[in-house]
Amino acid sequence: MSVWAIVPAGGSGTRFGARKQYVELAGRTLLDRCLESLSGVVDGVVVALPDGDDVPLPPGVLRVVGGSTRLESVRSALAAVPADADIVVVHGPSHPLADASLTRAVVAAVGAGADAAFPGLTVLDALKRLDGDGRVTDTISKDRVVLAQTPQAFRADVLRRVHASAPEVAEDTELIERAGGVVRSVPGDPVNLHIATPADLALAARLVGRADERPSPIDS
Repeated sequence: MSVWAIVPAGGSGTRFGARKQYVELAGRTLLDRCLESLSGVVDGVVVALPDGDDVPLPPGVLRVVGGSTRLESVRSALAAVPADADIVVVHGPSHPLADASLTRAVVAAVGAGADAAFPGLTVLDALKRLDGDGRVTDTISKDRVVLAQTPQAFRADVLRRVHASAPEVAEDTELIERAGGVVRSVPGDPVNLHIATPADLALAARLVGRADERPSPIDS
């Protein structure tokens, strides 16, 4: 199977306060970390960047101009993915600590017959629904509920089809759901943080630091 990856990194960083894809985590940008997690796992990568950004990319990585939303950036990059690609992985800099094993797992799930697959993280804390004033209206059951992470994998033909009408929803797997496709969840990773705020970045830095501090195995 031919597997290509799309990295939607065209955001302006309004919520974060800076262009998040270029923010450094332990000496490497979130974009660099995202690309490194895909290296050796996929056959090619297309990155959607803001118009005018000329940051260096690894050899062979294709560059396109992103859109004003995440899905617009995905569509822009999807147009540059070869027509003979079988599976497309969508993975963004917002999850810079994703391990390559997650990409392999979602690709395997699509290869086994799913239209799309994502890493799902089990919900451990109580889920409460609030009204506009912060008052609890009800408690949501945690049974069969997961938090969706990236990287996510898709059958290339299905992903192209659901994007053809240029819809706007939260993310790509929702498009597959609405089209009646089969979306599977594989085990997620709690270390695979979603970096949305500077506080998230600080937590990621602590996790990276602790990983770097682990003692090397002693040869027997």
